[in-house]
Amino acid sequence: MSGHSKWASIKHSKGLADAKRGQLFTKLIKEITVAARDGGKPEANPRLRVAIQRAKESNMPQDNIDRAIKKGTGELPGVVYEEITYEGYGPNGVAIIIDVLTDNKNRTGSEIRNIFAKRGGNMAGSGSVSWMFEKKGYFLIKKGTIDEDKLMGIALEAGAEDLIDEGDGFAIKTQPQDFEKVKSTLEQKGIKIDTSEITKLPKSNIRITDKGAAEQVLTLIETLEEHDDIQNVYANFDIPDDLLPEEK
Repeated sequence: MSGHSKWASIKHSKGLADAKRGQLFTKLIKEITVAARDGGKPEANPRLRVAIQRAKESNMPQDNIDRAIKKGTGELPGVVYEEITYEGYGPNGVAIIIDVLTDNKNRTGSEIRNIFAKRGGNMAGSGSVSWMFEKKGYFLIKKGTIDEDKLMGIALEAGAEDLIDEGDGFAIKTQPQDFEKVKSTLEQKGIKIDTSEITKLPKSNIRITDKGAAEQVLTLIETLEEHDDIQNVYANFDIPDDLLPEEK
């Protein structure tokens, strides 16, 4: 999973650049709007609470957050987004799951199918690859900030399932319902969290050691992530750090 931990860090840096172009803000606003359909009070709506936190971490103005919530609750007019999950395979048989929020599922589905076809992958039916993933809370803590044994003790006491050495950092896995408790505990202990998210983690990974194949897989993943309607992309590749692009 070392390739995954470094890729998560690269995506975070890339996300900051996206925010300057407005792309990340657009995706965050969609997520807040849809989350707010289940209630506009963050304290009673865990999904909304996480979405707002992500928006604040990306320096989104509070006015934007408030408007997105009001559109979700119906206090302001707004677009109605449909939540869809697509599944497929990339180069080397890499399994991919895609979370989408769209106001036109026919257009979005066609565009995603086209991306797969152009980048060496193919769409698959519902359930084809989802069984290969588990929904988990995930934290990445860079090494050098805290002793491993101390971090493990704090994480497990807070309700985490496991702590894994991922090369440059320590990954903490939790059940989704324990995510916020573990995050709050880490923050209270002054532990700097490099990545925190509720995600879909692969049960097993496909190891890719060929540079050309690695570039193919990452190009497909990046192209999917840049699509405006795609909120999240999950994949089961494991690429060595030396085949990943350098952080900028």
